Amino acid sequence: MEAASPALSRIGLAGLAVMGQNLALNIAEKGFPISVYNRTTSKVDDTLDRAHREGLLPLTGHYTPRDFVLSLRRPRSIIILVKAGSPVDQTIAALSAHMDSGDTIIDGGNEWYENTERRLLQVADKGILYLGMGVSGGEEGARHGPSLMPGGSYQAYLNIEDIVKKVAAQVEDGPCVTYIGEGGSGNFVKMVHNGIEYGDMQLISEAYDVLKNVGGLSNAELGEIFSDWNRGELESFLIEITADIFRVKDEDGDGELVDKILDKTGMKGTVLLECCLHARAVHGGADDCGLFGLQVGAVRSGIDKKRLIDDVRQALYASKICSYAQGMNLLRAKSVEKGWNLNLGELARIWKGGCIIRAVFLDRIKKAYRRNPNLASLVVDPEFAREMVQRQAAWRRVVGLAISAGISTPGMCASLAYFDTYRRARLPANLVQAQRDLFGAHTYERIDRSGSFHTEWTKLAQKGNNPVAALN
Repeated sequence: MEAASPALSRIGLAGLAVMGQNLALNIAEKGFPISVYNRTTSKVDDTLDRAHREGLLPLTGHYTPRDFVLSLRRPRSIIILVKAGSPVDQTIAALSAHMDSGDTIIDGGNEWYENTERRLLQVADKGILYLGMGVSGGEEGARHGPSLMPGGSYQAYLNIEDIVKKVAAQVEDGPCVTYIGEGGSGNFVKMVHNGIEYGDMQLISEAYDVLKNVGGLSNAELGEIFSDWNRGELESFLIEITADIFRVKDEDGDGELVDKILDKTGMKGTVLLECCLHARAVHGGADDCGLFGLQVGAVRSGIDKKRLIDDVRQALYASKICSYAQGMNLLRAKSVEKGWNLNLGELARIWKGGCIIRAVFLDRIKKAYRRNPNLASLVVDPEFAREMVQRQAAWRRVVGLAISAGISTPGMCASLAYFDTYRRARLPANLVQAQRDLFGAHTYERIDRSGSFHTEWTKLAQKGNNPVAALN
């Protein structure tokens, strides 16, 4: 048995692409001695060079899995940041061959949560602990303070708690990290976070589309509008950077750079919400789009730009509430199914800093779930419900205007449909239940008596009689 030594590193990190390298430097900067390893040795050298340039002394590089693992203080904790899928399994196999019972592996990639649950059981045979830890904030967040979502072994979390609490982004009510729950909960929460993130981006792009193509606003005007919005209820990282984007000139031509970018978005396995996935996949800059001879509605003559801007602001905010509500409901449903006991208010809190969706708005979500941990949906929280009711007229005007102009707004439309579903006391699913009972004898329930019922719909319809249900 090796004796613990001050010369040994407190933690290790394997996988030194941009995210891994930046997170390693962040850890070292916070005063934790760290060992780094990468299968491509030049990445190790690059990281050592950066550590030297930035004056971060407690970082050492290693060139074999064995030397890397043996450089760590027991119980060892190793973060791996490699591409999801088989590269993770290969890295685990290479490292675990030299690890001991009680050591910890932390996968910081965007991994499918069921793979994490499989690996947790797999390494447990050797007594190794396992965490799947979502890391949000991109390369800047990794370097200066990300939002961290670790799930899996609670003891594994305790082994690194002092590190992650200093490395994570810091907000007024604490570091942006918490123990998420058991199994693959950390990866699942990160996946939903990413869906919310792309939902936010989709909604912002729809707001831009309406303002530009219906309101005829210039990029300079859009930059000012988004800057103004960032001082109010929509204050967030994404609104802030959107304002900046509109101000960047094209260095290779006239005008602004944003207008020269192909309307195509790459897929990196991080999208969740259906409407933004649809918007990315269906068009994607494809050559066969726009073949119907239809022109997007020209700028409306005599349009009240001031009112349009305010309507779009209100529609964006109301849609955003619904988008987050759907993400939170997905987390709640999976938490019940898996017994994770997710704290939705605490998740909103750790997203307030470091991550891409960081926003003032998240503090209000945290408070909503603290008022009522069993909240069925954010849209029925009294404060959020009141705000959406106040904004629904503007919201409907924007969606109606977009439809009449031939502009697709799938995010805003889906969010409005979600709101209307909650708003109505009765939905038309009664007809669906009748259809299912007719063609599949699936039975139905009634509003005026208890029990399950089945009706011979076709037979009775052919007789011209009123349906009479018989209790099963």
